[in-house]
Amino acid sequence: GRPSVRASEDDAIRGGALSDRSGRIVAAHKLLRRARRYEVGEFLADGAQAVREAVAAEREQPGTVREIYVTATGSARNTQIVRAAFDVGITVTEITDRPAAHISDAVTPQGLTARCTLPTGALRAAGDGPLTAVLAAAPRLVAVLVQTSDPGNTGTVIRLADAAGADAVIVAGDAVDPWGPKAVRASAGSIFHLPVLRAADPAELVVALSGAGLAVLATSGAGQVDLDDASAGGLLDLPTAWLFGSEAHGLANSVIDAADAAIRVPIHGRAESLNLATAAAICLYASATAQRRG
Repeated sequence: GRPSVRASEDDAIRGGALSDRSGRIVAAHKLLRRARRYEVGEFLADGAQAVREAVAAEREQPGTVREIYVTATGSARNTQIVRAAFDVGITVTEITDRPAAHISDAVTPQGLTARCTLPTGALRAAGDGPLTAVLAAAPRLVAVLVQTSDPGNTGTVIRLADAAGADAVIVAGDAVDPWGPKAVRASAGSIFHLPVLRAADPAELVVALSGAGLAVLATSGAGQVDLDDASAGGLLDLPTAWLFGSEAHGLANSVIDAADAAIRVPIHGRAESLNLATAAAICLYASATAQRRG
């Protein structure tokens, strides 16, 4: 049968489910706003895949998940996730469809949302500590998103970096928030699998990456080095940080000039260009393949 779920007596209505007027639901709803996420250090993971990985992360790092909100339908469809949440001591609270929609920006909410703790690397105010720790661990592959603006692409690149075995993803400059609900959903839970950090200044970040012994490669359609040639020449065998620019404008010339090389993905047909996620997939897997072969 469906595991029981808990709700506070003060907020209980309709058989124990929280309403959209509940203080906890109102607080969770505010997490849809970026400023609020960083004010309280929390974010929402919406949907079965994201919540499944959040619960798994709680096993490894207690405190990752503060609370899970689930509708009766969401619980029935995701019994294993709810049971796993109870097993690790996460508070699971039943809500009705209306508050479920109130804490999700999805067109069709799945009725399963986790309220999670922002990692230290999310906060610029945390200083260079998280970045220093990642770089001190001698990473082999890092994906850097510089001033990207599309949350779907941001989450997809996090998922790609995870799949390619990257050691970290860094979001640099005035970029979309990787802990926004759309980006978290697009990451399909990968945001819980590897460090995702924020860096205020792309130029300072490039210096730090170079100082850690990483080859800093900027992606550019006008790059002087072809990706195939970079692979054949052994450049991709090196520990590498890939820089990916905004969807509309790519990387700034100043960032490209600061990199060790500007790499272009060869286009053999008549396509004008590749979108960000596709280019990232090609570059990250080219590095992953070269490093494993080496």
